[in-house]
Amino acid sequence: VQLQASGGGLVQPGGSLRLSCAVSGFTLDSYVITWFRQAPGKEREGVSCIRGSGGGTYYSDYVKGRFTISRDNARNTVYLQMYGLMPEDAAVYYCARGSSRVNGGTWYRERWYNYWGQGTLVTVSS
Repeated sequence: VQLQASGGGLVQPGGSLRLSCAVSGFTLDSYVITWFRQAPGKEREGVSCIRGSGGGTYYSDYVKGRFTISRDNARNTVYLQMYGLMPEDAAVYYCARGSSRVNGGTWYRERWYNYWGQGTLVTVSS
């Protein structure tokens, strides 16, 4: 099982980025994939989650309305499209594979995730 996050970079406030999480070793449609982020000096936090086929999506209140998570099963990739980036969005972003048992009240808890990508750095600065 492998997850590889990419797409980070430097963007100005108000700009956009699309992160990718390429997975291998398992069937993407059968698992939950969640994006987490960790800013310097802060705890890692859940950003957005996409469940298996037809299972829906979840977003943290901080990104709701600005970020969109999606999945391309043919490409074995989960995307995080980020718009309206703010300095407080700057962090290392990780994707993780989680149990199909997660729900709207648990998706952001790390205990449900057993495989993690290496992280990709997002910097928001003018």
